[in-house]
Amino acid sequence: MSRTFYLIAGFLALGLGGIGFLLPLLPTVPFVILAAFCFARSNETLERWLVEHPTFGVHIRMWRERGAISRKGKQAALAAFALSAMLALAFVPLPWSLISLAAAAIGGSWIWTRPEG
Repeated sequence: MSRTFYLIAGFLALGLGGIGFLLPLLPTVPFVILAAFCFARSNETLERWLVEHPTFGVHIRMWRERGAISRKGKQAALAAFALSAMLALAFVPLPWSLISLAAAAIGGSWIWTRPEG
């Protein structure tokens, strides 16, 4: 794939991570990790900036080295999934609210099974 494609994908992932900072069901760190992956193939300066970032760098390095997620990160993600599922069940009519519940269960289960860093 071309460097331009990876650069655009990196910025899109970083943008989704920024939106995820505000929306509970959309996670931030996985999108930042994806952005680092894309920038590693398109722009070394942006990749270095993310890997050395004081907040996100540690998560990127843990994921790259061990496929690990910190305990605090797991707890935050699972709490966000639970909150989103409860909001969906409260405000979205059945059966549509079950989509959010299933996404939270699947995503939460996958996160729970990752090694802790």
